[in-house]
Amino acid sequence: MSDSQRLDTRLHDRKFVRTFFTSPTAVEGEDDSAKMLRSASTLRGMQAPDVWVPDNEDATAPSMRDEGVENIIEVVAENGASFPGEIHPRVVWHRDSPSTRNAGFEQMLRIADPEAGAVEQIDGFVIPEVGGIDDWKKADEFITIIEDEHGLTTGSLAMSVIIESGAAELAMGELRSEMGKPSNNLERLFLLVDGEVDYTKDMRAMTPTGELPPWPELRHNTSRAASAAGCIAVDGPYDDIRDEVGYHDRIEANQAKGMLGIWSLTPGQVVAANKNPLPPERGEWLVTVGDDTAALTERDGEQHYDGDALALSETSDGYELTVNGDSQLLDETALREKLLDLTAYVPSLNDIVDSMEQFEAARDAGTGAIAMERSATIVIDDVAVDCSAERMWDEATYQAAMTPVRLFQDVYANRPDQHDALIEQYGADVVERATAVGN
Repeated sequence: MSDSQRLDTRLHDRKFVRTFFTSPTAVEGEDDSAKMLRSASTLRGMQAPDVWVPDNEDATAPSMRDEGVENIIEVVAENGASFPGEIHPRVVWHRDSPSTRNAGFEQMLRIADPEAGAVEQIDGFVIPEVGGIDDWKKADEFITIIEDEHGLTTGSLAMSVIIESGAAELAMGELRSEMGKPSNNLERLFLLVDGEVDYTKDMRAMTPTGELPPWPELRHNTSRAASAAGCIAVDGPYDDIRDEVGYHDRIEANQAKGMLGIWSLTPGQVVAANKNPLPPERGEWLVTVGDDTAALTERDGEQHYDGDALALSETSDGYELTVNGDSQLLDETALREKLLDLTAYVPSLNDIVDSMEQFEAARDAGTGAIAMERSATIVIDDVAVDCSAERMWDEATYQAAMTPVRLFQDVYANRPDQHDALIEQYGADVVERATAVGN
């Protein structure tokens, strides 16, 4: 296997990570300073993240971090074996501070001590505030030393980094040429996580309202680097925890970039981020007029438009279609084409699996490409129009369609605690077929 093939292949058991959930390691003024850790360690099903991050950096006061290390050890040793996701504590680190890096080393050394009883349940460490590629190598070397000190297998502890500076963003472009060299163990890299707050500070960026810039370029660069280096990209925290619609929109925008994971700040965000990347339970027709997209309503097997941006009536010569106040006379063929331009279909998991099974059967019979038809009766102002469109499926289309299915299969394989929720959502037959297709 060539170096590029090796790097392009995901190197860890998890191929997808939907949720990155942080918890303070020690809360000041509480009878039990580990209460937040204990609560997080009991999460199960859709409430539990794919990656749980006991956060001994920003989420924990500096005066409580020594106690936070001991809390991590205690809670993970007690509950880590039954926790359904991976566990990656976040330690202190800073590219410009040797003393902070040493403190991070000491935290990891203590947590990874086999005699403390937690390391068997620890999957890796999260390193914040990294800088250039040499700084990444320092963190990797520290973890290698820790593994050697404690008799652990080299590379057994994963390393995830948070991209919080321009230097770290540029360093992502050097990973392919650095990983795999005998002088480092950077293949332990697991997650590349965006930290937009500190990134904004590092870039000295400002907005009139004081809100964070959207930084789409950073998210694209992180997703691209993760794809090129065999890692997984995760977006940073969405601070407006009551804005469920905005969180959903951010996740969808990320998915279009190949970034399927996102930081979750609350259990509610964990549930939303766990469910959102999965294919929908039912297929849905959408209509887009200008910048507005709305779902058509299914009634009696027909797709009804209930908005006011479209109007349709029959004329003696055909039809009059009005789109945002602009009317045009169309014959039946032109009307169908126009409605197909305005609408799109969001396939359900069952729809995707159906199409994949059809293609696999045709491919096994020696056919390289087949036409898949999608049809609907669209009703606007009580005028019904039968529309259908065909899409050619070839091997490339099939492989692209595998991404949501591979995500589903990865979740099913690694999160048995979510099996009941998946069966309840999709039905046992669809789940069985979805886990079998493509294998």
